Amino acid sequence: MLKRILRTLFFAAVVIPSASVADHLSDAQIKELVYEAILENPAIIMEAVRLLEERQQQDQQAEATAVLRNERDRLERDPNAVVLGNPDGDVTVVEFFDYNCPYCRRVMPQVEALIEADPNVRLVYREWPILGDGSVFASRAALAARKQGKYKAFHEAMMGMSGRAEEASVLRIAREVGLDIDQLRLDMQAPEVDEHIQTSIDLTRSLGFNGTPSFVIGEALVPGFVEKDVLADYVNATRAALQ
Repeated sequence: MLKRILRTLFFAAVVIPSASVADHLSDAQIKELVYEAILENPAIIMEAVRLLEERQQQDQQAEATAVLRNERDRLERDPNAVVLGNPDGDVTVVEFFDYNCPYCRRVMPQVEALIEADPNVRLVYREWPILGDGSVFASRAALAARKQGKYKAFHEAMMGMSGRAEEASVLRIAREVGLDIDQLRLDMQAPEVDEHIQTSIDLTRSLGFNGTPSFVIGEALVPGFVEKDVLADYVNATRAALQ
């Protein structure tokens, strides 16, 4: 890695007709040349950093494009994921979220406004509990609530709660929305609950997401809080690309 960075600095400082020239230089020789070049032109450091960042972004984009191509069905058509909005919609919005993420709670009204404004959007919810044991318990409870037909009610109540999602607060909300707690606890251990969460982990790792909320809309990876109009722009761009 050191040699790669130094070589980048060297190329940013000196125009070399062939990369093979640098390949035949030792680390010590490259260091010396870089040091001399930096003394003459300190701005090359920022230029080298810019080049490395651009290369990393290109590599990440290429990896994400490959993942989207290979994992499209798991992202958008996983039968073990919750689908809201229009199940037959022409554009799918996939959201990865955590019940203890304040930005996920803030973005829920934006997503709901998108669904209300565009009846042809298909929304896929992916539970991705990354903020502690309370988040894991909450996600398991939400996924288990599907067996009692109360996922949506439970999800909305959890996103509207104040304070952290922990076992006590999760079960309190479960009771409030009418869930059978004994049955819920049993269903939380079902293999499909484990599978959903593990799939979310696998997908987010492959896509390079590192926080919640994170969205996939067509070919776009959209991390962080976004307002309804921005989501709509991504949806419209995806829809246009499909035509």
